[in-house]
Amino acid sequence: MFRIKIKKNKSGAVKNPLSYVAADVNSICDRDPAARGPLEVVLLYSGFHALLLYRLAHAVDGAGAHMTARAISQFSKFLTGIEIHPAAKIGRGLFIDHGSGVVIGETSIIGDDCTLYQGVTLGGTGKETGKRHPTLGDRVMVGAGAKLLGAFTVGDDAKIAAGAVVLRDVPANCTAVGIPARVVKREGVRVADDLDQIHVPDPVAEEIARIKERLDALEGDKTK
Repeated sequence: MFRIKIKKNKSGAVKNPLSYVAADVNSICDRDPAARGPLEVVLLYSGFHALLLYRLAHAVDGAGAHMTARAISQFSKFLTGIEIHPAAKIGRGLFIDHGSGVVIGETSIIGDDCTLYQGVTLGGTGKETGKRHPTLGDRVMVGAGAKLLGAFTVGDDAKIAAGAVVLRDVPANCTAVGIPARVVKREGVRVADDLDQIHVPDPVAEEIARIKERLDALEGDKTK
């Protein structure tokens, strides 16, 4: 697929902020099989529009114009259904797939090449101040409807299953599922595809199956 060329300096760093935008477009083209090219992404993808407006708001916020930055953020929320606080820190190549209902709080930190599906919340747990939102490493995938609440870290290449509620650290190269979320896959054991949010173990279903087996055994004892 056609990609946007990103200019870098001798150290390998991007030359200017616009290169971040190019990386965002390329990440969507690389990871969304429905994307037919950069032009479609730029014109029609609400996740990209939200990220583009965030990058503008973040730059304005960094210049000290906090009210203007929040106004841009709220306009973006109205336009896309995605709320990203201007003060959040987001690396290159974030892919917000579908995106409706995504919330990224003020002190959230997101590494490079992460993927967030619709309904994801990176939120706090109360009225505390300071660092109160999650930190995501590089290449983290967060499934649809997952809620990450609090000031903890999700390591590089971790996966959060759809609908999970994460309240504490998730190590790198691990998969967390359930409410509250618990790690079910650790480093060295992959779960199907890197962007697969379906084929992960369901601890709730497994526990229900164990209870049913126990009830069947008890019923069998009563009939003897």
